[in-house]
Amino acid sequence: MRRIAIAPLCLLLACLCGAQARTGHRVVVEVNVPGTTAYATVLGNIENLKKAFAPEPVEVEVVCEGRGLDMLFSHDNVVAERVTKLHKAGVVFAACANTIKGRHIGKGRLLPFVQVVKAGVAEVVKKQEAGWSYLKGAF
Repeated sequence: MRRIAIAPLCLLLACLCGAQARTGHRVVVEVNVPGTTAYATVLGNIENLKKAFAPEPVEVEVVCEGRGLDMLFSHDNVVAERVTKLHKAGVVFAACANTIKGRHIGKGRLLPFVQVVKAGVAEVVKKQEAGWSYLKGAF
């Protein structure tokens, strides 16, 4: 009679079932253009995305780099209230450290909950490599 190693087989099946059972969506949004209209479009897209998939969970990370970083300013920013509301709803907002340095922007100019990532483009690539969907913020 053959003996089958049950424990490794059960572990493999559990991993496979767990991967398939993952629910929800993960989306990384890249913002690298300036302008209130562009920012309003990005935020509207995120709001619509969350509504469209409800009640399924949606993880969203918005990565701002270049002139898109202006969307995360704490002052003189007409979309700051909407950004804050989305942050409270679980959306992560990330700022590119290279842009902060290159544009000589003090971190104090950013909304207090903004996370700083080493390089915005690298953050987007990491998310995509981890299976996140990519959404271009605005053109």
